[in-house]
Amino acid sequence: MRYKILSVDDSKTVRIIIKKAFKNYDCEILEAANVVEGLAIANKEPPDVILLDVTMPVMDGVEMLTKLKSDPNLKAIPVVMLTAEGGKDNVLKIAKIGVRDYIVKPFKEDVLVQKVGRIIDLKPITDAPAKNKSIFDPAKLLVVEDKPAILAQIQDGLKHTPWQVHGVATTGEAIDYCGANAVDLIMISLSLPEDAAFTLFRVLRTSLKTKYTPIFGLVVKTDNAAQQQAQQVGFTGIATKPLDLPDLEAKIARAMNLDTSERYFRVDGDLFVMRLPETCTPSVIAEVGNYLRGKVSDAVDSGIGRAVFDLHEVKRLDMQLIKLLLTAMQTCREVALQYTLVGSGPVVAECRGYEDTRGWQFHETIEEARQSFGKTAAPAA
Repeated sequence: MRYKILSVDDSKTVRIIIKKAFKNYDCEILEAANVVEGLAIANKEPPDVILLDVTMPVMDGVEMLTKLKSDPNLKAIPVVMLTAEGGKDNVLKIAKIGVRDYIVKPFKEDVLVQKVGRIIDLKPITDAPAKNKSIFDPAKLLVVEDKPAILAQIQDGLKHTPWQVHGVATTGEAIDYCGANAVDLIMISLSLPEDAAFTLFRVLRTSLKTKYTPIFGLVVKTDNAAQQQAQQVGFTGIATKPLDLPDLEAKIARAMNLDTSERYFRVDGDLFVMRLPETCTPSVIAEVGNYLRGKVSDAVDSGIGRAVFDLHEVKRLDMQLIKLLLTAMQTCREVALQYTLVGSGPVVAECRGYEDTRGWQFHETIEEARQSFGKTAAPAA
């Protein structure tokens, strides 16, 4: 029998943490963002345990608990309440309604699993998924290009990475190299004579060693016919000349399914740090946003209760970046993670020009930010 756990919480971040906590156990996590959704799911698919947030808009967890206990079909379902530290006494007061247990936010995943494991028999899944390779792990790239200047441009543009970029000029050399080496990604110039690029692509796809290796086509931006042909035969992606090296690096990372989060997130002692680079392009902001909730979840799970948003390298503030920071602040508040900011003079000055950021308080260094916790409140958002 596969157990069902219903998570009812208006915080998506908390629901992510709960889902992550049970990912290695043979159980199904059902999610509801409010009481109405939670009651509907409970009636349709009665769960074995309900994890219920106390504080929610419109109807709170106490009201849902009352409705559950008054329903003959649902009253036997064990309920574990989730509450902030300040609401702990309230949970104890309502325990007589029928709460099985409670957990104070922020909580560690193992505490959650332990408490739920007292109610249902959680069985671990032995085949846990492997962790993605990091952007900082070595990789071997092959460039098939008969123009030395293009090869040199790629090698120079990627020299800051741990990737080894090897170049060959002919399809024969490429086949020999792939036969002797495990290659993580291949780039082929589509301007090789006599459609050699497409012939090579087909040969590589018939080999067990390169059948699933990402293969990019290198092509002049205006050569639409070659780009279309490459897409039709199944090239993983296209890199157009003149090459945009940062864009090429991002495409390579995505194609190899690399974890790029370490560029922006780290744990520094007792702090969770989100560091933003000098230039926050839309793609960088999107990348950081994609990792944000999961990284906050990991921080809370490891017992960290403080976060720093480090903007000291950032040269310019814009609305996209402000929205990212507001999202980061809200995500931290949802799991009771304290936060503060580190920033440079230009960023601090620019903040005074926006209504949403005028009240933000900045520190000059990570150490100064570390010492500030407990002395000042988190910045307004």
